[in-house]
Amino acid sequence: MKLGILVNTDRHLEHIIAITQAAGAKGHEVIIFSMDDGTHLLQKPAFNALGELDGVSMSLCRHSAEEHNIELDDIPEGITRGSQFNNAVMSHEADRIIVL
Repeated sequence: MKLGILVNTDRHLEHIIAITQAAGAKGHEVIIFSMDDGTHLLQKPAFNALGELDGVSMSLCRHSAEEHNIELDDIPEGITRGSQFNNAVMSHEADRIIVL
């Protein structure tokens, strides 16, 4: 199963980490897309580290990050700097989506 996590707030880091780890432990793939206020979590090393887990892919809306003054140079290379197209791909590929 593929689980999509749409992160559009900066309030649920602990839940995002726990859900991602639990899904990975069950052998599920996880796709994380950050936008709007959720891009603030990209300043947290614990959030960025999720992209290094097996079966986890991460992307962000570059426009949202720029609007929220997030320095893109500080974000690990493994996190795709994208657009709402990446959100659409996640919605298409994921079997279930959680919005936090």
